[in-house]
Amino acid sequence: MPGSATKASSAGVGCNLALATGASVTAFWAWNIVAPLGARYTQEMGLNSTSTAILVAMPIFVGSLGRIVVGAMTDRFGGRVMFTFVLLGSVLPVLLVALGGSLGSYALVLAAGLLLGIAGTVFAVGIPFVSAWYEPSRRGFATGVFGAGMGGTALAAFLTPRLVIWIGYLPTHLLIAGLLVTMAALLWFNLQEAPGWQPNTAPVIPKLKDAAGLAVTWKLCFLYAVVFGGFVSFATYLPTYLRDIYDFDATAAGARTAGFALAAVLFRPVGGVLADRTGSKPVVLVSLAGVAILALIVHLRPDGEIPAGLTFVAMAAALGLGTGGVFAWVGRLSPPGKVGSISGIVSAAGGLGGYFPPLVMGATYNAADNSYFIGLMLLVVTAAAAFAFTLVLVRTLAAADVPGRTGGASRRKRT
Repeated sequence: MPGSATKASSAGVGCNLALATGASVTAFWAWNIVAPLGARYTQEMGLNSTSTAILVAMPIFVGSLGRIVVGAMTDRFGGRVMFTFVLLGSVLPVLLVALGGSLGSYALVLAAGLLLGIAGTVFAVGIPFVSAWYEPSRRGFATGVFGAGMGGTALAAFLTPRLVIWIGYLPTHLLIAGLLVTMAALLWFNLQEAPGWQPNTAPVIPKLKDAAGLAVTWKLCFLYAVVFGGFVSFATYLPTYLRDIYDFDATAAGARTAGFALAAVLFRPVGGVLADRTGSKPVVLVSLAGVAILALIVHLRPDGEIPAGLTFVAMAAALGLGTGGVFAWVGRLSPPGKVGSISGIVSAAGGLGGYFPPLVMGATYNAADNSYFIGLMLLVVTAAAAFAFTLVLVRTLAAADVPGRTGGASRRKRT
């Protein structure tokens, strides 16, 4: 009955968006439990900068690639099943990280970090799930709010080092594992699929090939690799950077990294809402210009707590705007039944965009001069190139890029 479907949608939309966002927060915390303790692992295991960078980046790599498959599986099995699968599948890796850290085994923590990538696939579950609850004109808001679940990164940076001090290393990881199980149970018994959602039972491989064949997919992949990749790389490597450049200890660096992540979280829904109103292109252009300029300022090492803090907060805000703006495009332009496949590929590109910068930062760090000049200049160049790409080439990013979509002319003006 149409009336009952509308009533169910109105009653359930807010609750389901909140539950999905809570799942994202929890999974992002688990995904990022290694990075805030990078200094601890470095000291206890005698690691160099490259080994530390590989350790903190490993969960990002698997989480990025896994999003491609998980996104397609969400189109088939729905958000309730896949959220539960991702949360429960993250429990064992968290426990293995705890075991490896307790034994001082770099190899075990590295292998556990590989499996911990499962938690990072949560994003590819949530985007198609929340998009199904909202009409296209409101999907920028929906994906922006869900994307704020990356605030789990802020919790990881702020709470994990403190919990290790307060209750110990092993109990901290047991607590996080318990939160994953609790959230999985909460979603299994309370989450609902959107009225009218139908599983896409087409084989996964052809479905992914179909999504990969769309022009919109690859344009958005590049942009999301820059903005979300920039956020992930800063959120994971910032504790190490602050230790090297500003001589902060793990707790102080974690608190400031949490502030960075929180700023990005708050501005992501802002980017989505602005994209709903003005189109995504202006939002993404402002974001990329800000990233390029602020990366240059970061290299100049603003002196003093307030100038340095404001610089990193502004960088986080610019990246948050960009992530919201890019995924507003995904929600609006993806054909029904393909949102999961497209968002999985795009979010995988974003994760991979966050995987390589920490490795580059570690490999190009100049210990003699205590400088990250090469890594930061590469960010400046990349953001400037993405700005030019968006300005010149993304003018065709509209419904016409997606077979089966109509109304391309009117939407082209907005995007």
